Amino acid sequence: MQYFDVVIVGAGPAGGHCARLLAKLGYSVLLVEQHESFQQNIFSSAATPLETLELFNLPPSVVASFWHKLEIVTTKVHRHWEANNTLGAVFDFAKLRAFLAKDAEINGAKVWLGHRYVKAQQESEKLLISLKPKRGEEITVSSQVLVDATGFARAVMYPDKRQKPKFLKGTGIEYLIEVEQDIYQKYAHSLVFFMGYQWSPKGYSWIFPMQENQFKVGSAWIDAPHKFIAEVKPLKFYIGQIIKDYLKIEDYKLLDVHGSILEYSIGLNDIYYREPNIIAIGDAVSTVNFLGGEGIRHALKGTEIAVPYIENYLNSKCSNFRQYQEEIKSYFAPKWNLSEQISRRVYLEYSDQKIDQGVAYLKYLSLSDLMDILFYYKFEKFTRGLGGYLKSKIGQMLGKIKSLWSNKL
Repeated sequence: MQYFDVVIVGAGPAGGHCARLLAKLGYSVLLVEQHESFQQNIFSSAATPLETLELFNLPPSVVASFWHKLEIVTTKVHRHWEANNTLGAVFDFAKLRAFLAKDAEINGAKVWLGHRYVKAQQESEKLLISLKPKRGEEITVSSQVLVDATGFARAVMYPDKRQKPKFLKGTGIEYLIEVEQDIYQKYAHSLVFFMGYQWSPKGYSWIFPMQENQFKVGSAWIDAPHKFIAEVKPLKFYIGQIIKDYLKIEDYKLLDVHGSILEYSIGLNDIYYREPNIIAIGDAVSTVNFLGGEGIRHALKGTEIAVPYIENYLNSKCSNFRQYQEEIKSYFAPKWNLSEQISRRVYLEYSDQKIDQGVAYLKYLSLSDLMDILFYYKFEKFTRGLGGYLKSKIGQMLGKIKSLWSNKL
């Protein structure tokens, strides 16, 4: 039987980053992934600020494109911002995961693709972990720590799915399409987000530029009733509408269709660990931001919070992961709880007119303020445009008074 200090189940961004960090620290690590290729299961909200690459030591090779423009489109409003410098990147999700796994291997970790986690059994101070390869008999390995990095599946923390508590759920679908060069160049450096009943009731949609002549066009929503909308069409309808009515193209090549669901614990009340030596990271503990569905850099950050606690456990400096739970909740909870409340209100309670008005108001904000709101959840900056908004309204009111006065004369 093979022994590893740590076995990590799930080779997404959280699992791959965890493996590379622990391997660099000199621990024996096994990274397990149920898919046989990183080209499988490539759904992701993959746009990120530029600093993410430096913060987590990621190379340009994992980037599909760089962007310096932002657009927000509603049923009746279109707002646009542009910088002279690069603002962020769109990850190639498959290349990102492959890089993290390869970096872990270079530093001594083992990576087993095409292996599904079956169960874990405590034996003294170690775990016996059963894995099932795609082809072949079940394998058992031994480990001191087991890490659940299986995302919304939470396969390790909830071996019986019926034991899962109630989660706030979201569903998303994404098309990878190939378009003509002139269409691609028009949006090659832009992130375009869509809100409102025309484009994405109960959620939002997007266009992200990928490698040359390719876009990801997606739509996602909250799986809950809307205050005003009784029925919605399938998500694919809204993706098709963006391609046809916004991009205005009929002739394109559909390269891939992929989708996923998100299960988010309200109040971040996930199971973070099972005593004494099982710990969960990434989307398995709701590090994804529910308002925008952005998960990669938050999964990486959550992993960096977890790794020192895993190391302490391996070195007998702690007996469980309670302090990890406290630290990660302290880091994420304040803004994540507010993000969840805002997402419910905007996506499930706002009228189409109110969404139009909210996005129209954004023209009074600087690009820097918008970046802080969209990517750093500094919602207090939304009020920074109040001065310009009031000035505009006062100007309109004075104009009406002047017009009325002139008519009287």
